[in-house]
Amino acid sequence: MPASTNDPDGTHFTLLGDGSTGSSVDDDHLAQLYAYPAELSRCLVRGNAITSLDGGAATDGTSGGLGGPGDRRLFRVLRELADVIVVGAGTARAENYSGAQMTLAERAERQRRGQSEVPPIALVTRSGHVDHDLPVLTRTEVAPLVLTCDNAVADTRSRLGGAADVIACSAADPSEVDPPAMLAALAGRGLLRVLCEGGPTLTGTFIEHGLLDELCLTTAPKLVGGASPRIATGTGHVLTGMRRAHLLSDADGYLFGRYTRVG
Repeated sequence: MPASTNDPDGTHFTLLGDGSTGSSVDDDHLAQLYAYPAELSRCLVRGNAITSLDGGAATDGTSGGLGGPGDRRLFRVLRELADVIVVGAGTARAENYSGAQMTLAERAERQRRGQSEVPPIALVTRSGHVDHDLPVLTRTEVAPLVLTCDNAVADTRSRLGGAADVIACSAADPSEVDPPAMLAALAGRGLLRVLCEGGPTLTGTFIEHGLLDELCLTTAPKLVGGASPRIATGTGHVLTGMRRAHLLSDADGYLFGRYTRVG
């Protein structure tokens, strides 16, 4: 099967099920499969995560060891479609995050959709403790957002200066980050297409509050054993129905599912 003309990694996706089994997915079709709704009046939160066959979300402390070329390609597509990429500060630190990078073609597509050329990274941190030398602050075209609690805003702004846009996101408790307040702050900046890249605590918080609208889940054909974390953790327990929108596979045996919340 030939590679699509704008797929430099040579990865190929096949659509499974729904009467389309075996159908090859080119770049345009891939963008259509993961497109956000055309008209949004509120933030739509899409999670992206990877898990092993035995439910592990990491190996050696990060998720990178589970990935493959197809997963990395889809990671880029999801970032290109988003207005903002939300991640826990601890995950950004562990995964050595830098700012999002867009090719010329991706920038042109974003401009066509009325988006900024590069989506900002939004770091979620209750404490506001973000180190000056984090790559997400030093290797980026656009300053990141720091979503923190009211009690930490003044100190965080003083420490980071113009390196980040620090935003207060508390509700009744000024010592906690409130998820609805966080989304309201993003919506107020016109950032409605929200991509949450974790980690497990942040994803679990969105789930607990009923705010995770979609989950894009990569299942890696690997076993990790041990005490690997799940893709979502937390103290709250919910049972949220999800509907499969589509399922893709690649030549390496990875599965890529997109699931949307029921109701």
